[in-house]
Amino acid sequence: MSTTLVVLAAGMGSRYGGLKQLDRFGPSRLTIMEYSIRDAIRVGFSKVVFVIRRDFEHEFKERIVDAYKDSAEIRLAFQENEVDGVTIQRKKPWGTGHAILSASTCVQEPFAVINADDFYGRQSFELAQNFLLNEANNRLYGMVAYILSNTLSPNGSVSRGLCSVDKNHFLSTVREHTNIRRVNHLIQGEIEGNVVDLLPQSLVSMNLWMFDPSVFESLGRRFLQFARDNVHIPDAEFYIPSFVDERLQSGEVKVKVIPTNEKWYGVTYREDRKRVNLALQALHEAGIY
Repeated sequence: MSTTLVVLAAGMGSRYGGLKQLDRFGPSRLTIMEYSIRDAIRVGFSKVVFVIRRDFEHEFKERIVDAYKDSAEIRLAFQENEVDGVTIQRKKPWGTGHAILSASTCVQEPFAVINADDFYGRQSFELAQNFLLNEANNRLYGMVAYILSNTLSPNGSVSRGLCSVDKNHFLSTVREHTNIRRVNHLIQGEIEGNVVDLLPQSLVSMNLWMFDPSVFESLGRRFLQFARDNVHIPDAEFYIPSFVDERLQSGEVKVKVIPTNEKWYGVTYREDRKRVNLALQALHEAGIY
């Protein structure tokens, strides 16, 4: 059975300042997504679908697609602002849930989802591939979960989906927290306008989800309703953790949570570049890349 990696690369990178998806890092001068692509292909993913914006299609093809077209099937999907046949004028994309939905015409097999600008680590792709091959179905989703303290930026706040897990390793809830940062010796975040203290060992979603392709039907229905309800709110985003949590609470699906000890690296802010470069240099020196 074949599996697909869906790479969400349509974000604007506003806090970072520029098209960070195509910035190069580490001694091999690769984009962060290229480390993910290479790890995924190495563990058996046979197709990669990139969700991008049309305004950087040419540059993306030149710098990324052409380099990997001989290693896997490569497809491009475009995140548009069209909803139910009508183009909605807004500056920001509709969010991660809509980005995944944008890939629906390119994906007919079990698939994993990642962000283009997050470094996930090879073990995480091994865990995802194993789940997709052996467990994923229309009633069971999967998620590779990270330890919160391993996912913070020293240069500013981040958003994470905090997970509650039952004794059988199934997800109970996932709730999006924003403005997560270290405050003195604590980790704090915000949810629904309230500041809360967070445990360093909490499991969080880094948008490494695993799905059966049947998810697109329900995802499409829910996004259409969300868009209609928020058509006049230019910053409204349809988050994939929120969609999963709704289906979970309704009893329609279960979500298996698979923890990883991998450390996340990302470039949420331009100041994160140095940290990421040092981390990738160490991984190369250790023989992992």
